[in-house]
Amino acid sequence: MSERGFTLLEMLVATLIMGVAVVGLLGNISTSLRHANDLTEYDRAALLGRRTMDQLLLDQRVPRGPAFGEEYDPSLTGGIRSGWNARVTLFEKPPQAPPTLGVLERLELEVWWMRGDQRRSVNLEAFRRAIVLGAEGGGGHGQ
Repeated sequence: MSERGFTLLEMLVATLIMGVAVVGLLGNISTSLRHANDLTEYDRAALLGRRTMDQLLLDQRVPRGPAFGEEYDPSLTGGIRSGWNARVTLFEKPPQAPPTLGVLERLELEVWWMRGDQRRSVNLEAFRRAIVLGAEGGGGHGQ
């Protein structure tokens, strides 16, 4: 009489193969979750940056020259410490310009956030038209 079934050795081999497959899948899930968290942080920073950039572009009182910035309210960032730094520079002004002239300003914005003790950031750049009085800044590109 022949009995059908698996031997103990076959069961051990099958269990070992399943164990290796499960460990590999769990490793991939862990990596996927970490990448999803990275993407969420980056997307949040990009959205906050776009909002901040829009506010700065509309505010004509933003000082040209020195960098400035502030931290975001933690309720906007999911409790993550983050903030922004910006700088407005004269991008293009023709030489020997009349006393009041429309010029092009560059607005550079860095949105940063902390992940543990590591600082991450995303940089945005925009341009706007402004009026420069004759006494302000020299002429030319990149002033």
